[in-house]
Amino acid sequence: MTAPVDPTSTEAWAELDALRASFSPDLRAWFAEDPTRAERLSLPLADLHVDLSKNLVTDDVLAALVRLAEQTGVAERFAALLAGEHINTTEDRAVLHTALRRPAGSSPALVVDGQRIDEDVQAVLDEVSSFAERVRGGDWVGVTGKRVTHVVNIGIGGSDLGPVMVYEALKPYADAGLEARFVSNIDPTDLAQKTADLDAETTLFIVASKTFTTLETLTNARLARDWLWTRLEEKGATGSDETSRADAVAHHFVAVSTALDKVEAFGIDPRNAFGFWDWVGGRYSVDSAIGTSLAVVLGPDVFRELLAGFHAVDEHVRTTPLERNVPALMGLLNVWYTNFLGAQTHAVLPYAQQLHRFPAYLQQLTMESNGKSVRWDGSPVTTDTGEIFWGEPGTNGQHAFYQLIHQGTRLIPADFVAFANPAYPLRDGERDVHGLFLANFLAQTKALAFGKTAEEVEAEGTTGALVAARTFAGNRPTTSIFGPALTPSVLGQLIALYEHIVFAQGAVWGINSFDQWGVELGKQLALQIAPAIEGDADALADQDASTRALLAYYRDHRTA
Repeated sequence: MTAPVDPTSTEAWAELDALRASFSPDLRAWFAEDPTRAERLSLPLADLHVDLSKNLVTDDVLAALVRLAEQTGVAERFAALLAGEHINTTEDRAVLHTALRRPAGSSPALVVDGQRIDEDVQAVLDEVSSFAERVRGGDWVGVTGKRVTHVVNIGIGGSDLGPVMVYEALKPYADAGLEARFVSNIDPTDLAQKTADLDAETTLFIVASKTFTTLETLTNARLARDWLWTRLEEKGATGSDETSRADAVAHHFVAVSTALDKVEAFGIDPRNAFGFWDWVGGRYSVDSAIGTSLAVVLGPDVFRELLAGFHAVDEHVRTTPLERNVPALMGLLNVWYTNFLGAQTHAVLPYAQQLHRFPAYLQQLTMESNGKSVRWDGSPVTTDTGEIFWGEPGTNGQHAFYQLIHQGTRLIPADFVAFANPAYPLRDGERDVHGLFLANFLAQTKALAFGKTAEEVEAEGTTGALVAARTFAGNRPTTSIFGPALTPSVLGQLIALYEHIVFAQGAVWGINSFDQWGVELGKQLALQIAPAIEGDADALADQDASTRALLAYYRDHRTA
């Protein structure tokens, strides 16, 4: 892998810096002077309609951003990803999440490091689909012969955020009488509450851990196993001997892992373990076997539609020139806001309650990927990188934090996501409630873009100090992403859009968007501190003064 290009050394960066120096955004004037602005800056992305026209960019800025992508090799780096080059340099790995959604029979076949990727991916997908059909059809039963009614996914990070987000988004497609729940936090409250009302005889646990060593996941898996044994024995459904307990685990636990020896040691039949590969990063893994819970509860056909949506965006990125390439342009806009206009955060505001976990999902995708201070060759970055992603769904946010976006002193670019057709078309008398909901979506982007002048406020009869309080500056940038409906394919398109936005930004900045060493140190230190919590005097003495004091407080106040 060649050394990254320093973006600040390019001609395009100098051009953008010059444009910034004289930049005076005026969306009202821009729209008035250019009646074609909305049409020119609205682009198709598979089934999505993406309106970039309310962003703080001129044609000159967009052209310079495209040149920046060209001069930093964004397209070449994407081609390297698709070819299976080891662009994850710190772990010496390929990055092939796009291969997870290649259709069966894709040509030319993808072979990387001697591995026939397409065949491997399709084999696992077929195994997951077959298992899902067994559960959905009642062929897979619990130890007492009862059908499964609840699936509990145990994972953390990408093994949780993706599946739970997709499940919540596509819950209307759950048609087999199955409910999914998700346990991730090592706080015992999480598992206790998620299992409190479940029947052990009808509960299936899916333990998702690539290495089957993840501390939080394996701790929760052992607690779930204890819960299963205790509940079954209390009901007299099984005995307490080793054979009975092993039989219970075999009927109520499956795994998503490649560490078959550890899976078997836990008590799970390796034939009931679904694998994936080291070239699948956790935050990019929902379309791998990590999505087994989704295939079970929503159905294999829905899962394959989801994959098709991902692939449609992959193809758009692969085949579309940068100047019309939606994910690339949105990534470049984020570079413009971050590096030239001083934005530090980015809001994602879905006008769809089903996407209430989407901002949380994007937090990992974006911040774990691009929260880096060194480039892929180990040299320091030359620019700010990453943004703080955050958001809430729909009108909830309007009654909470929109005040800051509208009239605060900080520049907060925002993505608005909405769908023409709701999952639940309800009416309030004669009024279409979804239409009212979308009126809010449209009104907010309009208000943020064009604001309200003091003259307009005064024309309404307001005087004195209230005029300033009721004036809106406008020129608050937004992107509107509109889809026909939140179908499995459209959701896949939406997820892949943000995957490639992240990729484009990382390529410009010259960083490796596919490692996450920043999450490791705290986990290592937790293992060193745990003995001190359990009373090890030497481990306590090894801690700093603040940590020792906090441990003392814990011991003084722990009551049970």
